[in-house]
Parts: sequence; C-alpha cells; structure tokens
Amino acid sequence: MNVLVMIAITTGILSGIWGWVAVSLGLISWAGFLGCTAYFACPQGGLRGLLISTLTCLSGVFWAVVIIAGSAMRPEWSILGYMLTGVVAFLMCIQAWQQWLAFVPGTFIGACATFAAQGDWRQVVVSLLVGLVFGYAMKNSGLWLAKQREKPQNEGKKAAIFPDVKGSEGS
Repeated sequence: MNVLVMIAITTGILSGIWGWVAVSLGLISWAGFLGCTAYFACPQGGLRGLLISTLTCLSGVFWAVVIIAGSAMRPEWSILGYMLTGVVAFLMCIQAWQQWLAFVPGTFIGACATFAAQGDWRQVVVSLLVGLVFGYAMKNSGLWLAKQREKPQNEGKKAAIFPDVKGSEGS
C-alpha cells in the first residue's frame, strides 16, 4: 500500500476520534477540521509546518476580531465595515513577508472560522489548536505507518540481491 492509503487510514481513524473529542469537550468540530485542513495544506511539514499553520490560523482569528470590533464601532456606517475588511485582507496577505506567517491560506482559515462562529474567538482558538494537532497526528502517523510497511519489503529485496550464504565469509 502506498503513502496516500496509509495517511487515509490514519486520517479516517483520527477523524472519528476528533469527532468524539470535539463533542466531549464542547468544541466546534468543523473548526477543528479546518485546523486539520490547515496543517495538511501547509507547504511545510513536520513541526515547522505545525508551527506555521498554528501562527497563521491564530493571526487570522486576530484579524477577524479586528474586523468585527471595528465594524461594531459604527454599525450604521456599513461602508466602514467593507473598507475595514479590504484593509485587513490586504494586511492578512502582506504579513506573509514574515517567514512564520507566510502561509496565507492558514490566515484566511482562522479568519473565516471566527466569522462562521459569529466572533466566538475563544472557542475557535481552542478548536483550531486541537484540530491542528490532530492534523499533524493524522499525516505523520500515516507517514510513519507507510515507513514501517516499507521496511520488510526493503529487507526482502536486500536478501534477494545479497543472499545470506553460510560459510562463504572467507572459507
């Protein structure tokens, strides 16, 4: 079986566990799946990818709160909210100049999750963080499983190329 199948298996198992964890802890399950998605979509893998995905998702939550709070200052001026959204969207993209904030989709995932949760940023942050950890576990456990399945096959190939012949060591 290839790597994709191994990742699919571990993702399927851990997705079911995530659903149970989300309900048990009162978290937003779809926001957690957005965290998983952010990790999978990040071009960096491993712990570096987890950190970048986390920082960008959390920055997106921050930016959404800025838009919500700014728009609430003068709700009768709807144009203010639209202008603020444009300025903040620009800032969400331009922050990618910073190496640790360079994953723009993660920023938009965090912001969209916050808007979808009607500004409940605390709940979104916890759900995203746990989801990011689950995404890391899903992908890396699949990669580990694929590597474990590969070892016996490589050992079999090695034995076929270099047969272990008894008594041939200098006799």
